[in-house]
Amino acid sequence: MKNRLILYLFPLIIVCLASFNATAKDAPDITPDTVSAGIYITSIHDIDFKQKEFTVNLWLWLKYKNRDFNFYDNLEVPGAKDVTKSFVTVDSSGDKVYMQMKLQCVMKDNWKIGNFPFDKQKLRFSIENSQFDSRYLVFVADTVGEHYDKRFTMSGWTIDSCIIGTGKKAYETAFGDEKLQKPHTEYSNFKVRLSVQRDAMGLFWKLFLGMYIAFLIAYVCFYIHSDGMDSRFGLSVGSLFAVIGNKYIIDSSLPESTSFTLVDTLHGLTLFFIFSVISSTAWSLRLVKKGEIETSSRFDMIMAQVLLLIYVVANIYFISEASA
Repeated sequence: MKNRLILYLFPLIIVCLASFNATAKDAPDITPDTVSAGIYITSIHDIDFKQKEFTVNLWLWLKYKNRDFNFYDNLEVPGAKDVTKSFVTVDSSGDKVYMQMKLQCVMKDNWKIGNFPFDKQKLRFSIENSQFDSRYLVFVADTVGEHYDKRFTMSGWTIDSCIIGTGKKAYETAFGDEKLQKPHTEYSNFKVRLSVQRDAMGLFWKLFLGMYIAFLIAYVCFYIHSDGMDSRFGLSVGSLFAVIGNKYIIDSSLPESTSFTLVDTLHGLTLFFIFSVISSTAWSLRLVKKGEIETSSRFDMIMAQVLLLIYVVANIYFISEASA
């Protein structure tokens, strides 16, 4: 019985193997063509922190053998709000196509503002070919030479590094191609990451000087005689609103964020300490009403030193953490 079963299954196995070999021969063996890509950044300007965008001028060159790659019409810059091509040069006289063009791109990016104004940003730029995916086209980075002009400066910023590389970007869609079995497409990309750091100290004092002056005005209330309690309350409350106004001015120049930033921390800390000054003034007034004037004066002096020390130490800690 076992031998008879083997005799029946043997022809079926032969047929399956033959059909598998035929399918393997019919399946196309696609080898993607390589495209050598290089970049040279000439300037970065119009950095709009509120709108989360910046403008970059650069030279881009591409070298490839497959003449079907039409990068002039099919060049894709993901994340770009606007792309302007100029000075396009194409040399196809040899066995390779050499294309060089100058691009001006308005890029959209997400800023990290948690440590503003001691923030470090990564400006990103990448290109793809919108016609050919990674099965047909793979980028190779041209790393020879510098990638940005050392002479150009970004006002208020210092360039730390410029890193170029390649990779694949996945899109969870078939873009309407019914030949694909699942909605997943990968495109090879050439990418650049420029790390920049803000020159922060000058900007920091321009932004927060009004807040610190408001705190000092509230702090001076400890040195006003107990006879002027109305003046002490008036100055403290006025300082409170000055800090709130200063925060609204700074927030108007920053993009919206759901996280708690250094700006929120310093303003919240100042508001809390001004509130502590008001609370101390209220307690001092209570002591004066009881006739304990000397106790009230001694309490004011102690609270003045304690609050100032804690406020200064807390500011140094948060600012040093952000700048580090």
